[in-house]
Amino acid sequence: MSIHSSLVAKDQQAGPDAFLTSYLNTLSMVERLHRLLLDVIKDEFERLGFLDINSVQALLLFNIGENEVTAGELKSRGYYQGSNVSYNLKKLVEAGYMHHQKCEVDRRAVRVKLTDNGRRICEVVSDLFERHAGGISDRQILGDNKLEDINAALHRMERYWTDQIRYIY
Repeated sequence: MSIHSSLVAKDQQAGPDAFLTSYLNTLSMVERLHRLLLDVIKDEFERLGFLDINSVQALLLFNIGENEVTAGELKSRGYYQGSNVSYNLKKLVEAGYMHHQKCEVDRRAVRVKLTDNGRRICEVVSDLFERHAGGISDRQILGDNKLEDINAALHRMERYWTDQIRYIY
């Protein structure tokens, strides 16, 4: 059963299941927002003529920024949320957006950092986010306090889910 079908089934109920319905709606919204974010980035790159990089890779470059990290740190630091890190790193290195080298301390580890081309991609994403933040603020879509409240609630959910994973083992 998908989140969406659960929402439809529970939407007609009231009472104790109302919180479950809201929770499932939130889960669905978080997933849709992530997909929309990737679509927004993809559209920006298509508009600018960057066709050799996808939105996941562009977001990865943005998240790394000026840092130099090991491939393993990409997930642990929250720079990358997917499961195919090595594929995207390989493609970014081949396209000249990222430089990699063996770590001097641990020769099994690979350290990555952005090239000049990678930093340009990072700037494009940064400019896009700045434009969006300005538009959201100018149109008063979300007030400052509302955004802080949303972030605080999402951090609490992240902490709860992280605790659930830790206690499984």
